[in-house]
Amino acid sequence: MITAQNMKSKKAFLIVTSILMSLTFYAWLALLNNFAIEKVAFTGVEIGMLQSLREVPGFLAFTAIFLLLVVSEQTLALISLCILSIGVALTGLFPFEIGLYATTVLMSVGYHYFETINTSLSLQWLSKAEAPKVLGQLISVKSMAALFSYAMIWLFFSILMVDFSTVYLFFGLLGFLLFLWLKYNFPQFENPVEQHKKLILRKKYWLYYFLTFLSGARRQIFMVFAGFMMVEKFNYDVSDIALLYIANHLLNLYIAPKVGSWIARVGERKALTVEYCGLILVFVGYAVVENPDIAAGLYIIDHAFFAMAIAIKTFFQKIADPKDIASTAGVSFTINHIAAVIIPALFGVLWMVNPSAVFYIGAAMASISLLLAQKIDQELKLHYSGDNG
Repeated sequence: MITAQNMKSKKAFLIVTSILMSLTFYAWLALLNNFAIEKVAFTGVEIGMLQSLREVPGFLAFTAIFLLLVVSEQTLALISLCILSIGVALTGLFPFEIGLYATTVLMSVGYHYFETINTSLSLQWLSKAEAPKVLGQLISVKSMAALFSYAMIWLFFSILMVDFSTVYLFFGLLGFLLFLWLKYNFPQFENPVEQHKKLILRKKYWLYYFLTFLSGARRQIFMVFAGFMMVEKFNYDVSDIALLYIANHLLNLYIAPKVGSWIARVGERKALTVEYCGLILVFVGYAVVENPDIAAGLYIIDHAFFAMAIAIKTFFQKIADPKDIASTAGVSFTINHIAAVIIPALFGVLWMVNPSAVFYIGAAMASISLLLAQKIDQELKLHYSGDNG
């Protein structure tokens, strides 16, 4: 029987795992471009290849469903966080091309399997009524943890003058200690509904699949090329990037819970319409910007729109068979990363020829997402009428 205390504990588990993920992954990410350029001498081609390799585990996230034949979702989440922490700890110890590729893939295995399972557990453990608000709160928690990471990075590089390897090791060990605390302080929870242990693709989820695919493409352009532009074109150093990330997460800390509540009030279609209209303007702005301060403003606005992606998850939760959630979480992560595997390497070559073209293509993708989002209410109506099988 699910008690109020039990649900509170489940939410606490989601909160602490989100903190661990943010402390480690966002520290890794904040250091990446400067580490890759300053220590490993990467150009746009190598950074594109690195990001494509990083997304391969995301593309293979559907295999999580097979691991669930032998371990529980909660256990797999913990194993993934352990791998993530180890990968981050080792990154600075291998400052050469193959070394950075290898530690990135290791870190990415942990990160992507955790994110897959975390999505599944969140949608299973949270009711449809509370999901948008709580998912917004979890984004806020992640932002708080990320802020700590960025503040420490700024301290390490601006005041203490610590090297990259020490900083990566610090965050990796911090994550590993949190993993041990999670392992020994939370019970094994039972899921409300037994999940399918096989891959499932359903016609009624077609819109969710397409929106997820395009969301993955958009995320890559932001994470890979918007950040790389700040370093390569506008000469941002590690401290500058850390301060920019701090601004991003301070904003998310405030708006993410409000966005979750707003989505619950206005519905997924309206929320995603606002997001995609804004993204079209942001990507066109990236393509033409020549002022570093305006570029930073666009970067902050772009990051703020990520909170609205909650609407894609809650749309799926509304139309999903409860038994499909774990399987579809893995499948959707793979769909999300089809573009993620291709775009960094392909666009890395395009970047060398015409960086603006990368962002114009991003604007085109946002336009397609905008058109698809208008179908959401129609799909919900079909679902509740029982005609969308």
